[in-house]
Amino acid sequence: MTDFSMTTDAEGVATITWDVAAKSMNVMSTEAFALLSALVDQALGDAAVKGIILTSGKKDFAGGMDLNVIARMRAGGAQAIFDGVMGMHQVLRKIERAGMDPKTLKGGKPIVAALPGTALGIGLELPLACHRIIAADNPKAKIGLPEIMVGIFPGAGGTTRLVRKMGAMMAAPYLLEGKLSDPKGAKAGGLIDEVVAPENLLARAKEWVLAATDADLVKPWDAKGYKMPGGTPYHPAGFMTFVGASAMVIGKTMGVYPAAKALLAAVYEGALVPFDTALKIEARHFTSVLMNPSSTAMIRSLFINKEALEKGANRPKVEDQTVRKLGVIGAGMMGAGIAYVSALAGIEVVLIDATQDAADRGRAHSEALLDKGMQRKKVTAEKKAEVLGRITATTDHAALAGCDLIVEAVFEDPKVKAEVTARVEAVCDGVFATNTSTLPISGLAKASVRPDRFIGIHFFSPVDKMNLVEIIRGRETGDVAVAKALDFVRQIRKTPIVVNDARFFYANRCIIPYINEGIRMVAEGVEPALVENAAKLVGMPLGPLQLVDETSIELGVKIAKATRAAMGDAYPDGAVDEVLFWMADQGRMGKKAGAGFYAYDAAGKREALWDGLAARFPEAPVQPDLSEVQHRLLMAQVLEAVRALQDGVLTDIREGDVGAILGWGFAPWSGGPFGWLDIIGAARAVEICGGLEARHGARFHAPKLLREMSTKGESFYGTTGAAKAA
Repeated sequence: MTDFSMTTDAEGVATITWDVAAKSMNVMSTEAFALLSALVDQALGDAAVKGIILTSGKKDFAGGMDLNVIARMRAGGAQAIFDGVMGMHQVLRKIERAGMDPKTLKGGKPIVAALPGTALGIGLELPLACHRIIAADNPKAKIGLPEIMVGIFPGAGGTTRLVRKMGAMMAAPYLLEGKLSDPKGAKAGGLIDEVVAPENLLARAKEWVLAATDADLVKPWDAKGYKMPGGTPYHPAGFMTFVGASAMVIGKTMGVYPAAKALLAAVYEGALVPFDTALKIEARHFTSVLMNPSSTAMIRSLFINKEALEKGANRPKVEDQTVRKLGVIGAGMMGAGIAYVSALAGIEVVLIDATQDAADRGRAHSEALLDKGMQRKKVTAEKKAEVLGRITATTDHAALAGCDLIVEAVFEDPKVKAEVTARVEAVCDGVFATNTSTLPISGLAKASVRPDRFIGIHFFSPVDKMNLVEIIRGRETGDVAVAKALDFVRQIRKTPIVVNDARFFYANRCIIPYINEGIRMVAEGVEPALVENAAKLVGMPLGPLQLVDETSIELGVKIAKATRAAMGDAYPDGAVDEVLFWMADQGRMGKKAGAGFYAYDAAGKREALWDGLAARFPEAPVQPDLSEVQHRLLMAQVLEAVRALQDGVLTDIREGDVGAILGWGFAPWSGGPFGWLDIIGAARAVEICGGLEARHGARFHAPKLLREMSTKGESFYGTTGAAKAA
């Protein structure tokens, strides 16, 4: 074990360097914690050592805890988790007290954390136990505690220390929102103590160690007369803070994220007791969260599986397919967005449209986004010029020569797409990708003379903000095209999923039934507010009515007509069309039109649900239970995900779960549709489906795969093998 090493210089300053072999970023393990503890003991016990610098041998300090350690702790049960966390607390408390006399608080050795770059999770909790935190002025570095984003909270003392350091109100963004800051922002926020030039980092740390006094080593919460900034829960000011924090947490999480509630409880209860007791309280709440299946599911989908997919878990074994020159056909919002993220990633882009004005407007989209970045001081003038310099806006298809990937982003019309395909392939032999959300790729590929190099890439709007990209493999699409698409998505720093060809692919296949179920309930007389709130109370970011407003009712009508034409008598959504088409006839086309299921003010801000709905679709005198509405909305999505897996559209449930959360915001607390089914169990899912089918029809019939799993007592991530390496 060489994760930590120590050297001592002639002036008695020991430097403990964190440098995990074979990893680009330091992560903490149980064994590494033990080694760190031993080195700290050695330094504290050596009379020649005057103080300690804790730093990294890499460009960054640390990325957090090795989640495999957390998985092993969980496997041992609650007691193993609690004991493991308390063991970490003991090591960090030893660093914090640094050998000082417990009564006089004198005689300790100064310990300073010197952060060369990013410090996340335990990578910040460890420095918080040190007596001073000095960071290099590295604008690319991120400092913070992002654990809440993956279903846990800072459990190695970070929660307790940060609240005692800053007060509950100031600590809330870092703890409850996972806010990350660059070093200067972290200092301004009170997270760290100093920011220095990178070349002066270790020299400044040594200078502080040699000049530190006994008073510099005593943490405020260990000093006599300590009072928590902002007040404790029973202090008048603190009372208002904690009441507000509770309201904020429930408002943002709708009560479905156990980690947020547990964190708030740990902070509240910990504020009422001495520091060491507060650490024990924090450990107990952390243990409860880690034992919650929601935590397991969120860590699995939002960290482990997401990272695996981004690293190419399902990439074909072919040579590197890095994109060097990209052609984008169509400079509308989608094409312009693709051009922007690609140029931002360092790729040369040729942006083509039918007229020069249209092409220039597409390039201007990038300029506008860069200008916003400059206003927020995230982009320099040099960076803006560099990115714009990579985008050539033109009408000349000859400019596509040398492009190794072309992304077509024109109208959702097979004839238009076929014309573009033929024209592009006449001047360029790069992999051809069509950006479409609904049209089957195998049909579009018929227009190509190289169908093995034809693939679908479905970007989500707005491209610069949405992290998911759905890659669709047609019947004749070859491995090189798949690898090219995957490598491209990795270059633009987004998360890919690969699915096989079918109408609506995966994401839209699941999200359209969700929207339709909400609209169908309106037609039945279910109160629109009940539909919307039921969705939010189960963790969906948008209710189905708001979502169709956002994506446009006009688009919904087009999809409905195209689907009905394709399915004929088998078309199942006539009741939905009655509402949707009527809304369109009223001119209520959604948010862009300033009128949809919701009313909007003159500035386009969403107000209340439109009261005109009740006149055409009156509310029933007896309303369904909240759980009934929630089950309908969830199962509408989940059953389609299972059918997609059963039909071979999905080949890996990791892609199904990650794609659902990133693509349309499927209840992140659940870990995705397959994660949710594992939480409730296949037998319970089949039982719910049986009741829904009896009351609402065959669309809720449990798929064969789910029924078989129920009979055999199987789970998706346990015994079906569907998760592959997950």
